[in-house]
Amino acid sequence: MASTRRLAAIFAADVAGYSRLMGVDEEGTHGRLQAHLRELINPKIAEHRGRVVKNTGDGLLAEFTSVVDAVRCAVELQRDMADRNEDTSREKRIEFRIGVNLGDVIVEEHDIFGDGVNIAARLEGLAEPGGVLVSNTVYDHVRDRLPFAFEDMGERQVRNIARPVRVYRVLEYPDATVREPALASAQPLPDKPSLAVLPFQNMTGDVEQDYFVDGVVEEITTAIACLPWLFVISRNSSFTYKGRAVDVKQVARELGVRYVLEGSVRKAGSRVRITGQLIDTRTGAHIWAKRFDEALNDIFVLQDQVASSVAGAIEPELRLTEIERANRDASQRLDTYDLHLRALGQFHIYTAEGIHNAIALLKRALEIDPSYAPAAGLICESRIVLLAQAWGPVSAEERAESVSLARQIIQSPKNDPDALWMAAMSLSIFGHEHAAAARAVERALSANPNSAQAWEAKGWICCYQNQPYLAIEAFERAMRLSPLDPLRGYFAGGLALAKLATGKYEEAVDWSERALYEIPRYVVAIRTKIAACAHLDRIAEARDGLERLFQLQPGSTVQRLVKIAPYPPELLSVFQQGLRKAGMPEE
Repeated sequence: MASTRRLAAIFAADVAGYSRLMGVDEEGTHGRLQAHLRELINPKIAEHRGRVVKNTGDGLLAEFTSVVDAVRCAVELQRDMADRNEDTSREKRIEFRIGVNLGDVIVEEHDIFGDGVNIAARLEGLAEPGGVLVSNTVYDHVRDRLPFAFEDMGERQVRNIARPVRVYRVLEYPDATVREPALASAQPLPDKPSLAVLPFQNMTGDVEQDYFVDGVVEEITTAIACLPWLFVISRNSSFTYKGRAVDVKQVARELGVRYVLEGSVRKAGSRVRITGQLIDTRTGAHIWAKRFDEALNDIFVLQDQVASSVAGAIEPELRLTEIERANRDASQRLDTYDLHLRALGQFHIYTAEGIHNAIALLKRALEIDPSYAPAAGLICESRIVLLAQAWGPVSAEERAESVSLARQIIQSPKNDPDALWMAAMSLSIFGHEHAAAARAVERALSANPNSAQAWEAKGWICCYQNQPYLAIEAFERAMRLSPLDPLRGYFAGGLALAKLATGKYEEAVDWSERALYEIPRYVVAIRTKIAACAHLDRIAEARDGLERLFQLQPGSTVQRLVKIAPYPPELLSVFQQGLRKAGMPEE
């Protein structure tokens, strides 16, 4: 067959982390992948009038005559793969990354070539597991023809392509209307020095030490964020760049910062080496670089040295000789700290299994040091996540223990900002002690005014105190501090609740849907959407939400919500009226 040229929609897919999966279970991984290809992927491509050009071992290349068919196929495939993976442990889960481009290709009998193919392959490599990225040419053709929203990810320089490619992430929403993403966009610079601490490179030679490296960077971020004259992006947003080739100017645009701190961590025997480079994103110039070496048992001193040096480099006249973290005690045991870092790693996997693993590690840390506030706080937060995600019941004993741990944190003279906001949330949700929670979250914000999570906690507590307009301000501040937060669905869910409380039901529905796109099992957002739709007389949508709620929380009733929800009477009344109208049983 002679080569020909034609315009085609190119669909490139591969399995995220395929080498790791094969290393764990070669035969099982191969068998599961073949089953997915045979039972779902190949039939789905054929259903949308596509053609599989070739398999690539861990993925495939396909072409479509219609770019609309290609994008619709990609989204449906990812949705169906999520369903197939629901009962599979994360360690064995096969997740695809998909890139779609529209371009001129050279066609041979068993292959296609050209820049159009290369761009699709590069987009696939940039996509997150379970995600779909498209080029600007695809976006221009499908933006008004498909019921999806598209998040502008900016221009990306891709290998072997001369010009940058503008990239869009496909956002699937549960209804059939196109919505603006709005959760993350280009950010303006704040009116104070602004900084993002990117994930450091693991130079230990052991991938199992990722938890240690990430934990060290998290501690450095928090130490710097405690400086009130700096604007510091949340760890959750900064860590979205982990494992990616980073263009600091792109980071500056997406996060709205002037400075970026990057570096590496090396651990050998009983010593740790941290290197750091501070970059001015306007020019790309390195304005500071330094190497730090300490014994492992002085890791806390080492973290503070990095933080104080960065602060001094940014604002010499405010050079600090010391950044004091009140939660750090010279007698703090390293094994407690290590358990806490391991727990953070499990928590940030963000699965039911990961949360339960984190709690088990944190309990071991508290057995060693019962006064260790970071571990106590993260137990509280982990149980709140289990509740919000409907990942299992939180017993009366666990709720009581969480309230007790929260009181212990608050009664301590130490001001650990993360432990304080976690304690505040536990007091509100499990103890309905909103006034004490409000005081705790203000302490957290005094200790770290750059904590997106503390601002989020303030938003929830303001909702519980019937202060929805203050809540809206707090959630918006959290979004600005962490515009790319992987848990930004909680920010959206909080805004939905606050909008419901102010009677802005259309906006409550909109923010609920944004939250549910990010966190599909988020029962708070599901309940909020049900109530808002019912108040808008969108009864069919409300009943669809009610059916989903019953799947996640069987036995839900109006009176059960009244008994357990931390809402004020005014907001409870809005929920009661809406849920009854949607058809929820009274008791």
